[in-house]
Amino acid sequence: MSLTHFFFKNKSVLITGASSGIGEELARQLSQAGAHLTLAARRREILDQLAQKFSAAGCPTPLAVPADVTHDGDIEKAVSESIRKWGKLDVVIANAGFGVVGSFEKLSLEDYRRQFETNVFGVIRTLYAALPELKEARGNIAIIGSVAGWSATPGASPYAMSKFAVRALANSIRPELALSDVKVTLISPGFVASNIRRVDNRGTFHAGAEEPIPSWIIMPTDKACRQILRAIARGKREAIITGHGKALVAIERFVPWVLRAAGRRMAASRGGYRTEAKST
Repeated sequence: MSLTHFFFKNKSVLITGASSGIGEELARQLSQAGAHLTLAARRREILDQLAQKFSAAGCPTPLAVPADVTHDGDIEKAVSESIRKWGKLDVVIANAGFGVVGSFEKLSLEDYRRQFETNVFGVIRTLYAALPELKEARGNIAIIGSVAGWSATPGASPYAMSKFAVRALANSIRPELALSDVKVTLISPGFVASNIRRVDNRGTFHAGAEEPIPSWIIMPTDKACRQILRAIARGKREAIITGHGKALVAIERFVPWVLRAAGRRMAASRGGYRTEAKST
């Protein structure tokens, strides 16, 4: 049995944004590891389909709870139903999020508010709702950030700001929560196969939208999720996912002028950004 399977077996795990992409694949792998899952997302019908799929595969049937991390009370309900179903809560993966992109002059204050409401305050709502149970279980928190939380690029200021914020949040609360034996792991992926680049600036999914990132640089979702779960099981402080993500973070840390120069060239060559384009 691998470390990941051993760690998560019979643990109660709540995942937000569990209906697609990284959240869905995390749920699949955790289900195979024998975890007791609570899947939270806005789309109830998709959650129910996932629960049925896992059950048909012989895995423990997950608890599906429709929840929007931007609505007060939704995540509290998901936590309470999880406790009622599984009797405890060991791990929370704050995965729900999307990307608002576009040039600064074409965006509005409302665009920035919408981005922070999901990507920052949605994470905070999730952690506040789950923290009492996690402290009792001496459990684990995983926050899904991004390499955009290390290196901001032209045309993605709302998204990058939100991911810088959750990185600061993780770094600040980690030593605080360690006093209660609660571990905090920040996950910072680069480009991973998911639906995030098919979701527009208002959070609406477009199934027919083209993938703007070359396929050769995108990490398969299953591979990324194996790395994510391994990092959580080991209680790592932060895990940079994807090779290009690790390279970008290294450049930002040691030779940041390279990225600044690249950003200037990028802004000059594009001359503006579509507000419905997606970034990871």
